[in-house]
Amino acid sequence: MRSARAALTWLRGYAAADDPRIASANLVALVLAWNTPFYPLYLMGAAGSSLGGGVWLTLCACPIFLAVPAVTRRHGLFGRLMLVIAGIANTVFCTWLLGEASGTALFLLPCITLAALLFRRSEPFALFPLIALPILTGVALNGRYPASAFACVGAECAGIVWMNAISVAILLAFLGVLATGSATAPPRHR
Repeated sequence: MRSARAALTWLRGYAAADDPRIASANLVALVLAWNTPFYPLYLMGAAGSSLGGGVWLTLCACPIFLAVPAVTRRHGLFGRLMLVIAGIANTVFCTWLLGEASGTALFLLPCITLAALLFRRSEPFALFPLIALPILTGVALNGRYPASAFACVGAECAGIVWMNAISVAILLAFLGVLATGSATAPPRHR
């Protein structure tokens, strides 16, 4: 029990930041890192073991998400950029891996919301391109992903699409709740 409390205290400190947008980026990154190891299990639950060992490749982004708070400590802007770009890249990779029929491209929607949440209007060089990037990526790659040996086919896709749609909805709701705090909370000064 004591070690669990110590770990939670350490995680809170790791995610803490004076700037509410950086704190939000850190929290989102840690939530994504926490959930990433469960995604292959969700996939196997939704589609069975027919997807094969490729589902474990979805873990590739976990270390990047874990690194975001460390990066934001050194450079807040770069860490926020890193999180949004990693989310887009992870979505593209998993969409290729599981196939377009898996509905994994739906995760581009929270990437748009995340960009809007993490960047101020006073940062238009980041805000507007990062809002546009997932949209343009989705349009450019729609129907153009190369074939993957691990792509879902037939009935197994229906379960994955439903699971991905629910996951996207939950992630968007989480970002919305987070936005109500980061949009209104004044930054703390040191």
